[in-house]
Amino acid sequence: MQNDAQYDAIVIGGSFAGVSAAIPIARARRSVCVVDAGNPRNRFAEASHGFFAQDGTDPRVMIAKAQAQLRQYPTARIIPGEAEHAQPIEGGFEVRLDGGDVLRARKLVLAFGVSDVLPQLPGLAERWGKSALHCPYCHGFEYAGARLGVLQGAPFSAHKALLIAEWGPTTLYLNGEDAPDAETRAKLARRGVAIEPAPILALHGEDRALSSLLLADGRELGIDALYLAPETRLNSPIAEQLGCAIDESPLGPVIRTDAAKLTTVPGVYAAGDVARSPHNATWAAADGVTAGVSLHQSLVFEPLAA
Repeated sequence: MQNDAQYDAIVIGGSFAGVSAAIPIARARRSVCVVDAGNPRNRFAEASHGFFAQDGTDPRVMIAKAQAQLRQYPTARIIPGEAEHAQPIEGGFEVRLDGGDVLRARKLVLAFGVSDVLPQLPGLAERWGKSALHCPYCHGFEYAGARLGVLQGAPFSAHKALLIAEWGPTTLYLNGEDAPDAETRAKLARRGVAIEPAPILALHGEDRALSSLLLADGRELGIDALYLAPETRLNSPIAEQLGCAIDESPLGPVIRTDAAKLTTVPGVYAAGDVARSPHNATWAAADGVTAGVSLHQSLVFEPLAA
């Protein structure tokens, strides 16, 4: 089935960044279509914290409310599905969906998000977003004073342990990897951060809660929350298909953008976790607004420069 609708903008991704990009376009009375695969990165978390006026709200509820508000604008549309391919055409871009529909637009916003590539530790995946965590600003207060740990794995794991100690007694779990250098160990000691070198065999606890880590030497150490910084991957190959420049950050690939959230491909914007590191829902929404406003203004001013 072919969809011959021509939009001013297609937004690929319907979460915090994508909807935030679409709203200013719709409010400018331009036509915008959001393609949403329905798998936001923070779907594993029960609550989003630190988001203006929404602290403690289920992120899925926030997304559903934002999408419902977007649908109230007569020039806005949301299509469930996954964008599989995009290419430039005369006057804009063509996007093919997984169901076979083809959409066309003058401009694009890439906001399809990233996925976390978790270490292969038994018991970790099912606790992700609950007691195995990424961001202390999002989920640190709820575990304040509890037994905290940081899993070595990223280049800045020791730095993360120094920070996590702000919320409670912290252990840096090397998981069999090399210990930090002497200067870093001294800083950890000053912050009261313990170092555990033994490899971890499994995470234990009731349901999604975490109560202990089973180590390779047979010890079982008590813990309530484990922080880690997993690598990320882009949820779609579309940025590469379009030829957008992609940089490598300590956490994974990031689509290169300028201050207006314009990628290296004219007419293609990117916002949210795909286009920044570190990640945060508030930053994603703010970057989405920047992308949407910038895109709309390009629709206004580019024809005047011709």
